[in-house]
Amino acid sequence: MIKQIKYFQAVVRCQSFTKAADDCFISQSAISQQIQALEKELGVKLLNRERRKISLTPAGEFFYKKSLVIISDFDRLCAETIKFSNGVEQELSIGYLRHYHGQELQRALQEFQLKRPEISINLLNGTHEELYDYLRADKADMVISDLRREPSEQYVNFFLTRGYLYAELPESNPLTQLESLTMDDLKNTPIILVAPPSQQFIEETFFKEYYGVKSEFIFVETLEAAHLLVAANKGYFPIDFTSPPDSPNVKYLPLMREGKQLYRRYYAFWRADTLKNYIEEFADILLRLFPKNKNFF
Repeated sequence: MIKQIKYFQAVVRCQSFTKAADDCFISQSAISQQIQALEKELGVKLLNRERRKISLTPAGEFFYKKSLVIISDFDRLCAETIKFSNGVEQELSIGYLRHYHGQELQRALQEFQLKRPEISINLLNGTHEELYDYLRADKADMVISDLRREPSEQYVNFFLTRGYLYAELPESNPLTQLESLTMDDLKNTPIILVAPPSQQFIEETFFKEYYGVKSEFIFVETLEAAHLLVAANKGYFPIDFTSPPDSPNVKYLPLMREGKQLYRRYYAFWRADTLKNYIEEFADILLRLFPKNKNFF
């Protein structure tokens, strides 16, 4: 019945048998049969099915809410039991960039935990250099970061995607009337970066040498602070998207050099001699979820 309850939850969450079937990696007919079997077992109708619309019956709404708690407790019980049986807790520590704002990592974590509930996930964030320090010091098993140096043979360099850069500016800024921007266009507009004091010199040097930034630098320690400074028209924030969102009062203009849009290359990195074979399993999930030649930061 546990699997049937999870299928039922997926249908309610997705509001679609087709989408729920995809998320659960089974056919639509199979998930429909499982829900019918659950209703037969309980002796009550849980879902109203009207053409393509799905809604909960009063009994279904009650069952759904209570089942969320039960399944959460059940999954935790299974994970703890496996850990107890193994005697040693299995962990996966993952580092990601401070300016990360996408959904792909979140989805990858959720999918991995469904498949490997016995593995405990630890998360770290930091700048490019901080993430490599975590990796070198064995504080992180894997880091997701941009590539700024020649790949080392000590690490697996697992390419994920290429992110194309945009300048985030308030709509009130006259520069938003242009179709794209160069660093010459922005030489009098401060660039806003996310980095702690200990990493600011490194980040400033990289952006000057690699991207040709000519303007003043403003540093903040959180992504939200960067967006707030943009809203206050204090500067521009370099950011990349799969496609720029339609945000009120904010514009995203491509950052260009010699007619080509600037970009970052993102990889997952981990030690080549690691004994944790499930790191590759997680990397494969990431690769499938991150769009090819698009960005995720």
